[in-house]
Amino acid sequence: MARSTFGRKGPVAYLLRLLVIAYLFFLVAWPVSLVVTNTFDEGFVSISDLFADPDVVTALRLTLIAAVSAVVINTVFGVGISLLLVRYEFPGKRALSALIDLPLSVSPIVVGLALVLVYGGREGWLGPTLERVGIQVIFSTPGIVMATAFVALPLVIREVVPVLTEVGIEQEQAAESLGANAWQRFVRITLPSVKWAIVYGVVLSLARSLGEFGAVKVVSGNVLGETRTATLVVEEKYLNFDQQGAYATAFLLAMVSVACIVVVSLIRPKSHD
Repeated sequence: MARSTFGRKGPVAYLLRLLVIAYLFFLVAWPVSLVVTNTFDEGFVSISDLFADPDVVTALRLTLIAAVSAVVINTVFGVGISLLLVRYEFPGKRALSALIDLPLSVSPIVVGLALVLVYGGREGWLGPTLERVGIQVIFSTPGIVMATAFVALPLVIREVVPVLTEVGIEQEQAAESLGANAWQRFVRITLPSVKWAIVYGVVLSLARSLGEFGAVKVVSGNVLGETRTATLVVEEKYLNFDQQGAYATAFLLAMVSVACIVVVSLIRPKSHD
């Protein structure tokens, strides 16, 4: 019987492994490790100094609010859009699927500018109307949440759609034939089938939301103690030669994302590997 050569370990396989390890080391591991080592050059002083600064604490709180809000929005609408793309046929389906990937291909700066043109003050299309009813979007928390949600929009959808496609509709049809309504089918069959895809999408969306910079900088106004987020704090401290503060803030943002990924990896059932 002929044996496949793909499982054999030869010089080419070891060379590919070495190239992959080197690529990840120089692009990811080494730069991130330098952030960590520079953060703790003087022990925990830089971290304690961050939490002693009320403006930084406000920025961290605003970043967390914006990220969590964006994740909730993208999770709810992401699952709904995924069901729409997989379970239904309608005109413009391919166009909608392509449009979902737009945030990944457009610069966040462009996203921020577009939001300003639509919702901004006197010159925005909807800005004057919103201001008359007492709603300010740009240069406030709603604008930051919108910009953050926009840039992280595809992540939940692109995790859920392949799983929904693989699961199929046979179980849902069987449940429908037994009298289950749409909500019961979703809660008891669809949701358990895609829950880990949703979890991964949420983790990716959270990490992307915490690290958003370009779009948020445009729509926030970067007002100290009010609309300055943690990523803007990193820029401000680095430009003002407070490199320890910049490293410490960047370390906190990175560690939250890494912690989410580690926790998901630990609690994930082995059957999903």
